[in-house]
Amino acid sequence: MSTTNEGKLWGGRFAGGPSPELDALSRSTHFDWRLTPYDLAGSRAHANALHRAGLLSDADLAELQRGLDVLGERYAAGELHPDHSDEDVHGALERLLLEEVGPEVGGRLRAGRSRNDQIATLFKVFLRDHARVVAGQVLDLVDVLAGQAREHLEPEPTIMPGRTHLQHAQPVLLSHHLMAHAWPLLRDVDRLLDWDARVAADSPYGSGALAGQSLGLDPTGVAAELGFTGSTANSIDGTASRDFVAELAFVAAQVGVDVSRMAEEVILWATKEFGFVTLHDSWSTGSSIMPQKKNPDIAELARGKAGRVIGNLSGLMATLKALPLAYNRDLQEDKEPVFDSVDTLEVLLPAFTGMVATLVFDRERLAELAPQGFSLATDVAEWLVRQDVPFRVAHELAGACVRECEQHGIELHELSDEQLAAISPHLTPAVREVLTAGGSVASRDGRGGTAPVRVREQLVELTERAASYRARLA
Repeated sequence: MSTTNEGKLWGGRFAGGPSPELDALSRSTHFDWRLTPYDLAGSRAHANALHRAGLLSDADLAELQRGLDVLGERYAAGELHPDHSDEDVHGALERLLLEEVGPEVGGRLRAGRSRNDQIATLFKVFLRDHARVVAGQVLDLVDVLAGQAREHLEPEPTIMPGRTHLQHAQPVLLSHHLMAHAWPLLRDVDRLLDWDARVAADSPYGSGALAGQSLGLDPTGVAAELGFTGSTANSIDGTASRDFVAELAFVAAQVGVDVSRMAEEVILWATKEFGFVTLHDSWSTGSSIMPQKKNPDIAELARGKAGRVIGNLSGLMATLKALPLAYNRDLQEDKEPVFDSVDTLEVLLPAFTGMVATLVFDRERLAELAPQGFSLATDVAEWLVRQDVPFRVAHELAGACVRECEQHGIELHELSDEQLAAISPHLTPAVREVLTAGGSVASRDGRGGTAPVRVREQLVELTERAASYRARLA
């Protein structure tokens, strides 16, 4: 049986090593090895803190930094790997460092820190890096939506049927609809930036196992070296809290949901029945048996992966819900769910963005369908209100127009002047100014409305907001 400290950071009080079954259960290098660059960065900062506290000589510091640099270079080259005896990334890297610089120097690095504050700190740094990647990819998708919106504003705005309950509701500009998907994504980026500022202010380094450290180390100095803006005020909270993981998992799930809603529409729009869009060959797939098929696989995968990231959040919350203070080994389960969520988004978002960028909309089809399904009925009612008819009466009269159309199998704009007058003398021929999709959208010119003038303003606002977020990520 191996010695108790081989590949592990504990064992002095044990007469023998762990059972093979416990060893297998405890091992986490298969998923936490990816934290190696962050663990090495934390060790460099810790070595500097030990040196500032007078606990490392200049020579020992230089040798430790050399050894850590060598490990970093070997990892970057794909030449550094954990051993089967290594319990986790921390133990593996200590073992490898001892091999590189010897136990006399290498054994000094562990003083004043615990795996508990070590993992909490480097996990935050890792997630901050990947949150920036995800935020940038979300902004890429926003930029593509804005580009499609811009294209469909000129030379003439593209009008489409707006829906509620998936039924024809009112005509809207396609650009307005596309940007309705962009704004939630910008809010997701805002959440990521807000999360990042909160995490940056709370480095757990120096918390030790739970009670802090007694060696005169400088937590704020290490925090600054690792890119934090502040250090935790409570060592127990620093080691035991994982709300930063849960919060990022939530934002990842929300991004997944926001993308999935758009994906569902693309799937519907690409059907023969809708016929709104054509998918680019490079961003769709075929069938192994049906030669005619062009499948919206990217959109379908986006819809499916939303369930996956939601599941990661749910599992993580279930793990955290009843943990007593301070650190508990249950927290080994905090990494894989959020790793999977960021990995999923980092693969999904570029593919989804490429699909959206290459969608070709059938302007004529959209324009043809926009006024159908009696979608101008609200315009009739509101036109009557502008003629001083109470809305309750106007609503009834517009409904009567719809009944008349249903009886004759026609649309609202096809009602004759005589039919309109028979329904109500208030319905003069002047009502026809709103019995077109173009007239309908032009009339909705309040802030947030679908009128072309407002949508052009909205596009400017959207692109400026996206640019400001992009600058904050730089």
